[in-house]
This record gives sequence, C-alpha cells and structure tokens, in this order.
Amino acid sequence: MPLKLSVLDQSPIPEGTTAEEALENTVRLAQFVEELGYKRFWVSEHHDTNSLAGSSPEVLLGHIGAKTSRIRIGSGGVMLPHYSAYKVAENFRVLAGLHPGRIDLGIGRAPGGMPRATMALQDGRARPVDRYPQQIDDLLGYLHDTLPPVHPLYGVKATPIVQSPPDVWLLGSSSETAKLAAEKGLPYAFAQFINGEGGEEYMQLYRGRFTPSPYLNEPRTLVAVFAICAETDEKADWIAGSLDLTLVMIEQGMALNGTPSPEKAAAYPYSPYERKRVADNRKRMIVGSPSRVKDDLYRLSEKYETEEIMLVTITYDFNDKLASFRLIAEAVWG
Repeated sequence: MPLKLSVLDQSPIPEGTTAEEALENTVRLAQFVEELGYKRFWVSEHHDTNSLAGSSPEVLLGHIGAKTSRIRIGSGGVMLPHYSAYKVAENFRVLAGLHPGRIDLGIGRAPGGMPRATMALQDGRARPVDRYPQQIDDLLGYLHDTLPPVHPLYGVKATPIVQSPPDVWLLGSSSETAKLAAEKGLPYAFAQFINGEGGEEYMQLYRGRFTPSPYLNEPRTLVAVFAICAETDEKADWIAGSLDLTLVMIEQGMALNGTPSPEKAAAYPYSPYERKRVADNRKRMIVGSPSRVKDDLYRLSEKYETEEIMLVTITYDFNDKLASFRLIAEAVWG
C-alpha cells in the first residue's frame, strides 16, 4: 500500500533572512505539498528563538487555511500546559468553522522553549505538568460538549458551535505520551525527529493498551522524521550539513542566528565529540537520493507499523526544500 505522507513545518529562518520570509515560505510550502498530494500540513510552536518563526500555530493556521483548499492542516503542536484548555478549544473551533473537516489539533506537554519563555507564557506562575491528563479531558469536553455534570464548569460552551470539531492528536517522544494516548483513545504521533530511540517500543505500547473511545475505534498513528532528499546521496548529504550543524549548536547552547548554509557547515571545525553527535543525530533523519529515501521510508513504516509518515525538512535554501518534497512524492507515489 502506498504510504501516506504529511508535513510538519517549523518555519525555519535561514541565516541572513527574516521571520517574514520564513512565514511566507511556510505558506508557499503548504500550497506546494497540497498540489503534490500530501495528506496533512502541521505547523509547530516554538518560543524565544532566532531560528524558528512559528510561535503561534493557531494564528498561522488561519492564514494557511485561507491559502489552501484540500489538505488537512493542524498544530504540531499546541503546548497545552501553557494555556487554558477552554481557550484552545475556542481557537480550534473557530478554525474548524472556517475550514470545516480539515483541522487537526495536535497537543503536547513540552515547553517549546527555554525556562524564561515558559515563565513569560505563564505570567510567572508555574503550572504543574501533572495537570496535563486532566487538561486533555477538559479540552475534549469543551470540543465535544461532553463535560460531566460533576465538572465545576459544567454547562460552559466553547464557541462557536461547529458541525465538525477538530481531530485531537497526542504528540510525544516518550512512553508516557504513548500510554496516555492509548488510555484516552486518541491518535498518537511519535516524534522520531526529536528522539531517535525507543519509538518502535512506544508504538507497540500504544497499540497494546489502546482503549476505543467516542473519538476513535482503533489505533491511529504516524511517525515524524527529519527528511532531506536530493538527486544524489552526495547532494543530499551536503544539504543536510546545515541541519547537522544546527542540532549540534542547539545541543551545546551555542548562539544560533538561523539555519546555517551548507558551506558554513562544511567549514565548521567539528570536535570528535561533535562528530559523534552528528552521527547519532543522523538516526533521527532520512537523507539521500529518491530511491534511498523511498526505501528508508518504507522500512520506517514497517518498523513502526504505520501507514503515515510526517516529514520535517530544514534546509538553508528554500528551493532545496521544495525539491526534497517533490522528489519524495515522485519516488513514493510515482
């Protein structure tokens, strides 16, 4: 069976360009992959960073929805512990009203930034992460008007009242999210691009513990992975050098003012430790020519027992990014 391919875009800002250009490129990419036949287009939430422009997925999705017509659009994801479940429900009900049948609400518990950004988002008042399971229940209750009578806010409506509420996905890179998604009967997206270890086990855990719910009868999954494709393996490796250096710099807390060029990455004096980190980080990536990437995607699909793979592509040159998605679509679908 042909793979279902989707996209997660973080609105990366190449060195020497602006956030405005990055956001415009995200919209252009959504239009481009819609025409190629990709299933979903999700955007991310990151805060207090000079290298990613996507800080408010709900705002960006409203614009992307108006510039596209068929592709499902969603958040990958909204970092729910920062926010009121009620307000998130209203934001996404508005989106569902504007773009019926096309909205996914992916949620996660990661901070999406450094501790000072978390403090700013929460107005200096720490909110315990252990509230997250209850927040999910509240969110589902608001989206589907199913708050139980014992709930202190029973009867409150998240408006507008829409005909097709968004699909809620739990996003994660650990066993805890897999168990939570299974317990609540929700779709599960594993972020291999964040954690290259343990994903197969977490997917099995999710399937084994899955409990049918009013939202989902059987397990639904996808896996998100870094992917860069070019005409040859050598060219793809060269382009991926930008991502290699980006990850090494982030891991070490080095100042990052946008995605570096492949030339800058090639000239960087990697230490032995950093070269090992590059090799380890490549476990989170699929990089190569169309035939190699196709084979690796199908192997990943078999490993995770999933029909859908979400691609995360960060390049210095936006044209390389467009070419990567086109070459992968042609290789997988013909």
